[in-house]
Amino acid sequence: MTDKNRSQWDFNRFIKTLSYFDKIPLLSSLQKLFSGSRNQNQNQNISQVGKMGVILVAGATGGVGKRVVKRLTKRGYKIRCLVRDIDKARSILGDNIDLVVADITQPETLNSLVMSNIEAIICCTAVRVQPVEGDTKDRGKYYQGVKFYQPEIVGDTPENVEYRGVKNLVEAAAKYLPKSNDKLIFDFTNPSAEIQNIWGALDDVVMGGVSESNIRLVEGTALFAGNVSTANSGGFASVRTKDFSPPFNLSAYEGIDLRVKGDGKRYKFFIRSESKWDGIGYSYSFDTVPNIWITVRIPFADLVPVFRAKTVKDCPPINTSNICSFQLMLSKFEYDGELNPKFSPGSFSLQIESIKAYGGFLPQFVLVSSAGVTRPGRPGINLDEEPPAVRLNDQLGGILTWKLKGEDSLRQSEIPYTIIRPCALTESPGGKDFIFEQGDNIRGRISREDVAELCVQALEEPKACNVTFEVKEGEKTVTNSNWNELFSQLQSD
Repeated sequence: MTDKNRSQWDFNRFIKTLSYFDKIPLLSSLQKLFSGSRNQNQNQNISQVGKMGVILVAGATGGVGKRVVKRLTKRGYKIRCLVRDIDKARSILGDNIDLVVADITQPETLNSLVMSNIEAIICCTAVRVQPVEGDTKDRGKYYQGVKFYQPEIVGDTPENVEYRGVKNLVEAAAKYLPKSNDKLIFDFTNPSAEIQNIWGALDDVVMGGVSESNIRLVEGTALFAGNVSTANSGGFASVRTKDFSPPFNLSAYEGIDLRVKGDGKRYKFFIRSESKWDGIGYSYSFDTVPNIWITVRIPFADLVPVFRAKTVKDCPPINTSNICSFQLMLSKFEYDGELNPKFSPGSFSLQIESIKAYGGFLPQFVLVSSAGVTRPGRPGINLDEEPPAVRLNDQLGGILTWKLKGEDSLRQSEIPYTIIRPCALTESPGGKDFIFEQGDNIRGRISREDVAELCVQALEEPKACNVTFEVKEGEKTVTNSNWNELFSQLQSD
């Protein structure tokens, strides 16, 4: 092709493209010189827009609950905290948390305002137990879970909180939790600036072409549109997400569903399981029907590993536990030099309503209970060897007995669940290895920090579904736990 036949390449747009995706720091600095300043919205935590459902936290101001909220926030979940005293909750949780006033012991308060759009519940509620007045000089029930002081129940009874309250929450959850365990990743019917800022144009300008596209939020959809040109040996337009942080773990799911309305052209959807700018993408081609909404089902097993439009032989399947980015593309080429049979240069338009993972089975209700709930009255139990809660169960209003009944109400529901029975809770910073057991026989201690982390991890582990287990800390300090391996050792209820 002669210089006369070439279209003019836009170097400034090339710089802006690579700068937007933060792949080359030098180019990001150059882009600042071109634009003067950078859009601050581009620096936000991308995971905030990737997990669209709401996690309801009950008992959010308690020792475990407030730590759960902190971790969910850090991981980018949308959170709603069920509280009884909003001023107290603000002082503990801060001003940027969604709070709703309700009481699990009063089922009429668990209404649509509280329960709408929830995708999971973490329940950390518990009766208030404190030392008998004057017994401890304000030091608390336990000192790091070791030293014991004579306790008493303060406020509502274990029957109301541990059993009837949990039962009320379970029954409300059964009405509002989605019956499908699909995971909504992007919901463009409920748009926000954050959603738009995660997607950016990635056109053939990066290879010298002149195609141009963008993605905009229009009337409850995301509109991927533009003009594709074959000039300068180009021929593709696309939009891609910035890398998800942290990556999505979709190992519990079978694939991705796209809800789209197109123009009759054939498009591609790419998923990447590594953060390399120019690495392998796993691709799926799909045809659209002009002006008709369709659902495109993309099984992970049908994805084609591709590098620059060429298939990669002997490539392992996509690592679905580490999904880093998505991309939508209109291209002149199919794979390995073959042409897209429905391609034509010029304008194009693809509307996207939602992107979700389908076929999953994950816990939707995580309940923090207690080790020892089956021991009061169990034949052969030596009370002298048991924790205080077991020895004093009757004096404490049957606290463990009612906790067990609360557990049973969840097990008897049809909600996918995880029931965690921690040993004595401490205020230590945590970070120890986890020891799981079943059968309710272990004794020990565990940090509230680690129990909170366990609650959050259970939401993303299919092996945590429909299990009840006890947990204590080990002696080793660990940096990263293998959650799949830990939950895999458990037997389903």
